[in-house]
Amino acid sequence: MAPLEAALLGELAARFQGDAAHDMAHLRRVLALARRIAAAEGPHDAEVLTAAALLHDLVALPKNHPDRARASTLAAEAACALLAGLGFPPARLPAVAHAIAAHSFAANIAPATPEARALQDADRLDALGAIGIARTFMVGGALGRALADAADPLAEHRAPDDTRFTLDHFPAKLLRLPGLMTTASGRALATARVRFMRRFLRRITQELRG
Repeated sequence: MAPLEAALLGELAARFQGDAAHDMAHLRRVLALARRIAAAEGPHDAEVLTAAALLHDLVALPKNHPDRARASTLAAEAACALLAGLGFPPARLPAVAHAIAAHSFAANIAPATPEARALQDADRLDALGAIGIARTFMVGGALGRALADAADPLAEHRAPDDTRFTLDHFPAKLLRLPGLMTTASGRALATARVRFMRRFLRRITQELRG
């Protein structure tokens, strides 16, 4: 393990306060995915990517929090303060800050660097596939949302409302993510994961209807 990664994991173990779906395991998965994507896409700053991936949820607000759209900007500010204290090169802090700020779906910031594109795609990939299904239901349960609209579980004949129904989060957001990926490798991985999710959704819909 590289010294920067070890130092950041140590800091996070002492101070990180995520939630069930944004825990240390999520940070490690996102780092691994971001590295995989960045390596496939071309030149990048490995230390900027490591720092941004591990610190991207340093400020994590619930999905129903009024300041949710600002969480990634707040995380970027907190990450830069932490990194400065660890002696991270000041000239590279803006790149870390941009990657963290741009990773968030809610923030709607276009990623402008290889590290930001890799991180954004990696974070979205962790919302897809089997792990994405598990995390969706963890969040839905934590927020007290119903499983599904019994009459139309996948919102095929109504506008999806994922503030009320957990299954609505799939058509409202998750199934659209492959088309929003910013890298070719991220898009390929997302497409495969969504294919699995569609099979799951067909099965759960059948079971919900009895």
